[in-house]
Amino acid sequence: MAERRLIDTVAWVRVHEGRVLCARPRGKDVFYVPGGKREAGESDEQTLLREITEELTVALLPESLRHVGTYEAPDGAALVRMACYTADYRGTITASAEIDEVAWFGYADRPRVPPVDQLLFDDLAAGGGLL
Repeated sequence: MAERRLIDTVAWVRVHEGRVLCARPRGKDVFYVPGGKREAGESDEQTLLREITEELTVALLPESLRHVGTYEAPDGAALVRMACYTADYRGTITASAEIDEVAWFGYADRPRVPPVDQLLFDDLAAGGGLL
């Protein structure tokens, strides 16, 4: 069997009142925990700071970044790896031109996100952080 191609991503985990922030990219039907793919030579921190500013028009505070876990799950022909971080931010969360919609999801919304995001939802729920 052929080896799956790896999609290496970084995500910002923002939980508020028992719900996690998710975003639906323009032209897509599925929601994701905000973040994205790293560009050549980028660290997790650089990727996350760039992606969140591009997607949600806020600035993450680098000194507040905390790694909360890395998850891997198959998604079609690919294996998706998602390194997840919490961080404080400055600004107002607003969907950018790349994003059609932002929403706050509870555990009941788990089926609406991709498999790798579902693993994060499971951990957040197990730790009591997700309603």
